[in-house]
Amino acid sequence: LRQWPALPRWPGWEEREGRVPAAGIRGEEVNDLTLLPCYSFVLGLCGTLDGKHLSYKQLPCLFQNLNLIPDYFTDENRVLKKDPQQDYHLEYAMENSTHTILAFSRELHTCDTNDKSITESTVRVIWAYHHKDMGEAGQNYHGSNRGTKSLRLLNPEREEVSSASLPYFDLTNKDVPVPDKDTTYWCQMFKIPVQHEKHHVTKVKPLIQKGHENLVHHILLYQCSSNLNDSVLDYGHECYHPNMPDSFLTCETVIFAWAIGGEGFTYPPHVGLSIGTAADPLFVLMEVHYDNPSETEGLIDNSGLRLIYTPVLRKYDAGVIEAGLWVSLFHNIPPGMPEFVSEGHCTLECLEEALGAERPAGIQVFAVLLHAHLAGRAIRMRHFHNGEEQKLLAYDDEFDFNFQEFQYLNEERTILPGDNLVTECHYSTVDRIRMTWGGLSTRNEMCLSYLLYYPRINLTRCASIPDIMEQLQFIGVKEIYRPVRTWPFIIKSPKQYKNLSFMDAMNKFKWSRSEGLSYNQLVLKLPVNVRCSKTDNAEWSIQGMTALPPEIERPYKTEPVICSSSSCLSCGLFLTLLCIVYITASTIGNTGPFV
Repeated sequence: LRQWPALPRWPGWEEREGRVPAAGIRGEEVNDLTLLPCYSFVLGLCGTLDGKHLSYKQLPCLFQNLNLIPDYFTDENRVLKKDPQQDYHLEYAMENSTHTILAFSRELHTCDTNDKSITESTVRVIWAYHHKDMGEAGQNYHGSNRGTKSLRLLNPEREEVSSASLPYFDLTNKDVPVPDKDTTYWCQMFKIPVQHEKHHVTKVKPLIQKGHENLVHHILLYQCSSNLNDSVLDYGHECYHPNMPDSFLTCETVIFAWAIGGEGFTYPPHVGLSIGTAADPLFVLMEVHYDNPSETEGLIDNSGLRLIYTPVLRKYDAGVIEAGLWVSLFHNIPPGMPEFVSEGHCTLECLEEALGAERPAGIQVFAVLLHAHLAGRAIRMRHFHNGEEQKLLAYDDEFDFNFQEFQYLNEERTILPGDNLVTECHYSTVDRIRMTWGGLSTRNEMCLSYLLYYPRINLTRCASIPDIMEQLQFIGVKEIYRPVRTWPFIIKSPKQYKNLSFMDAMNKFKWSRSEGLSYNQLVLKLPVNVRCSKTDNAEWSIQGMTALPPEIERPYKTEPVICSSSSCLSCGLFLTLLCIVYITASTIGNTGPFV
């Protein structure tokens, strides 16, 4: 083993008393440390040996000679078992008065049935530790010294220019009384303070009130009509409410999106969100989704966003396109389904018209946020050019409702006139006894992708609505009352559904898994109503027209996995993980876990 250097300057934290690294695990005299990427485990020993404190010079030899970086797996009973194929390799180990650091690597695809492949999807990483040494009987039970975090291990790092000296402004709610109900969308109008001169926003950070991390589910920032005046800034109101201000209806263009679990977003060095010119947002609407399933009373929130900007202009202005299924009751999922697939289409007709008119050379997508609600299990953004499917634009095959953030693309993707983009969402409703409907509540569903791209064009939404009448025909509906005067509309025949709303009729139908599967096959082939929107509530001419979805291979054919032996760490397909244990000097030598 090579001679290891002193404590490195790892990005994102400093060696400083009292500072806990963001990626660290806090504890004292941590000896039996476990890092558990899903069901593939690695065990490490650090801290003391035979009652003596180890120096960082001793640690590498200890791990090398005693092989104390073993690879474990678990069965359905959660019992740890040593893996016959050892795939983890110690890369670095050291300790000083404040930190113990272990860095280890593993192939992305070991083709070991006891290992989990590491992909661009979300990974649940579980950590646990015990303050006593591991005995002959094996590892000690960690008790309450454990935690979990969803991560995207392969989300590429961004080169981030220091923003410490850059100006910023905050858009935050002021003492919003969160209602004691399941779902609330709160809207507040703001005026961008930077005017008369072009600037670029380089970073957006969420400002979530402490203790409200699970209350604030997502935040959307919309550009509003430039014809508004300061009178709209006086108060906030519930969004999508009959009594909300008319000015809210002018806010249709999404310019930024954040969802629960996500961190701040940094734009690439050549791209920024433009502010300060006549074409840029002046009045913006911040929509905050509060998720309060326990219906807690008396909550007051002051969350929002911080926008960091610079007068040093970048080459391109960024834009956002919302793609997928238009949020409506026409999107529905039967109960009791272990898997149900919905598709939202950004159609070739919409992209042909919008890109053909504004950017025939195409746009460059550099990041994607995939969005669904509680029933979501996996989301893919599929891309078709001239009818041929391209590599997935973005995907998350292990979608976590509580961890949604923009995924940076490894390579920017060109979207051309006539391309198709399909947002494919996989759901599970095995624990539900009634239909799941498209809607705003987290108990409703969505199937959306937010594309960050450049250069900015006049296209804000590119979505679809499936035909509802053929959905109703599936359950035997023959006729509805016309003209439609109520919503949801009312069924006229047959007798079993007479005078029921279509929602009630769909719930009355006796769904089985075989019926649900047949229904799924039907809705994936239905014609769709095209939604193709501009800024300021304008529409491209294709809006409202009917189109056929592209011919799609189902299920998606995944790329073949390249297996690597555990000894082939020069192949390039491996990941190095860093585990940091922080130990305050005042606790060294004490017993018991740090609380």
